[in-house]
Parts: sequence; C-alpha cells; structure tokens
Amino acid sequence: MSEQLGKLRWRCRRGMKELDLLTLGYLEQHYLAASLEEQQAFADLLELQDPLLMSYMVGRKTPTDAAAARVVTVMRALISHPSVDC
Repeated sequence: MSEQLGKLRWRCRRGMKELDLLTLGYLEQHYLAASLEEQQAFADLLELQDPLLMSYMVGRKTPTDAAAARVVTVMRALISHPSVDC
C-alpha cells in the first residue's frame, strides 16, 4: 500500500499550488478511509488536466461519475476547512 500511496503522492504534484494542496489534503486526510470506488475515482481525477480539475474544485463543473463527484465534494470542503476532517 505504501508504494501505491507514494505514486499517488507524486501524481498530486500539479502545475498549480492550489491543486497541490487540495489533492495532497485529500490523500493525507481522506484517501485511506474512502471506499475502493472513491479511491479509484480519486486516482482517475489525478489523470485529468489541471484546468478541468480546477473547474471541479471551484464548482464551475461537476463530474458525471457519482464517486468522482463525492471525492470532489470532499476536496472542495478542504478549501474552507483545510485541517478539519470532512
């Protein structure tokens, strides 16, 4: 599992600092407790281009996949409460 987490941590490094903070925040605070479906949705979100991922974070767009939408909701909550478990 630690190798997988290391790979995800590396993929959390984005072109935008804001996305770095949100993706790493989710990984560190929520990933391990998430369902397998949501863990996969998070990994899939990390494959997106930064502009699309940012549009999800600011609420301009919503993922059509329900699990991805749940992950985005948790990540968006990190904007308001970065150190509080959501």
